[in-house]
Amino acid sequence: MLLKVDYSVIIPVYNEAEVLQSSYERLTEVLQKLKANYELLFVNDGSKDGTKAQLDQIEKQDTNVKVLHFSRNFGHQLAITAGVDYASGEVVIVIDADLQDPPELIPEMIQKWQEGYDVVYAKRLARKGESSFKKMSASLFYRLLDKISEIPIPVDTGDFRLMDKKVCEQLRLLGEKNPFVRGQVSWIGFRQTEITYIRDERLSGETKYPLKKMVKLSLDGITSFSYLPLKLANYLGSLTLGIGFLYFFILLIRWTFTDHQISGMNGIAILLLVLFGSCFLLLGIIGEYLARLFEDIKVRPRYIIDEANGFTSGARKKEKLS
Repeated sequence: MLLKVDYSVIIPVYNEAEVLQSSYERLTEVLQKLKANYELLFVNDGSKDGTKAQLDQIEKQDTNVKVLHFSRNFGHQLAITAGVDYASGEVVIVIDADLQDPPELIPEMIQKWQEGYDVVYAKRLARKGESSFKKMSASLFYRLLDKISEIPIPVDTGDFRLMDKKVCEQLRLLGEKNPFVRGQVSWIGFRQTEITYIRDERLSGETKYPLKKMVKLSLDGITSFSYLPLKLANYLGSLTLGIGFLYFFILLIRWTFTDHQISGMNGIAILLLVLFGSCFLLLGIIGEYLARLFEDIKVRPRYIIDEANGFTSGARKKEKLS
């Protein structure tokens, strides 16, 4: 008979061999104090260091540990998605392995859940050990997304959060190929609240979200939850058309009431730059949306599981194809 799992903790992992043991020990210490059945579900997102061997060793020593190994690197958001797909707890908690988000906040999240909230997200009051550029760009992204999104998305929050089982059931139904999980959770709704904390610096190693991945995450968030970039076509089209008519009107006045001779070359050059620049910008924006539509109509799985260790015969053991 399978024991009911109270709490599932999803830990996406990519090249975290330096901090993995410390992360496991701190999570285990926190969860054992809860006096409940729990599982630690590590999702190895195609790591190339010693992460896989460490996870397999931990899984063999602890029956509360389950491990999914991706066939390659599919990305942090899909690692979370896979964890949600395979989690069996009444409550699911998502936390990174780098210990910037303290596991010691989990009991406070659970207390909020027991008060009746379905989602408890952790809001960062400060971020230690990060460059000024990253702090500024992250702050700008969160506020921009909140302003242009069709739904309110909490600012200064990452994926560190607690979700009730019914929220996870809805997440599994979405099936997006380029998921932006924190936006999806906001879109799903239910009763949500926050707790606040100061984010620690990494215990060891380097960030797994360099500029390139941050840009992709930003594009996924904006294109998934806002139509404003597409509406820029109307705004820029109207603006450039207005500039064209205004310039034509000025030239007509000068030609009618003065002796000014119209050469036209400078004006044509300016108008061409404005028009072609606007067109290429809009084509790029439309291309981003079309690329996501193209991904969504493919029948490829969102991720592929190479190994699923620690799961009983009654648990899900095959990779999701949607």
